[in-house]
Amino acid sequence: MKRATVIGLIIAAIFAGFLLWSTMSAQRVDCQACVEFNGGRNCAKVSGNNEVEALRAAVSTACGPVASGMNESIACQNRPPVSKQCSAR
Repeated sequence: MKRATVIGLIIAAIFAGFLLWSTMSAQRVDCQACVEFNGGRNCAKVSGNNEVEALRAAVSTACGPVASGMNESIACQNRPPVSKQCSAR
C-alpha cells in the first residue's frame, strides 16, 4: 500500500472513533414511557442528554403507533404517560 493510503485510513479511523465517542457520551439518561391513546397502548425506551429531553422523546416515539395523523399525534404527546421510568447512566 502507498503511504498516503495508510495515512488516509488512519485519519478516517480516528475520525470515526471520535464521532462514535461523541455520540455515545452525549446520551446520559435512559427513559421508558408508556402511553394510552384511542384505546391503544404502546411503550418506548429512548436515551437523551437529560431527563426532560429523554422523556419527551420516549412519549413522542410511543405515540407513533397509536396515533393517526398530526392532530392525534399532538394530542397523544400532550397527555401525561401512564408510566415512566428514567435512569442516569
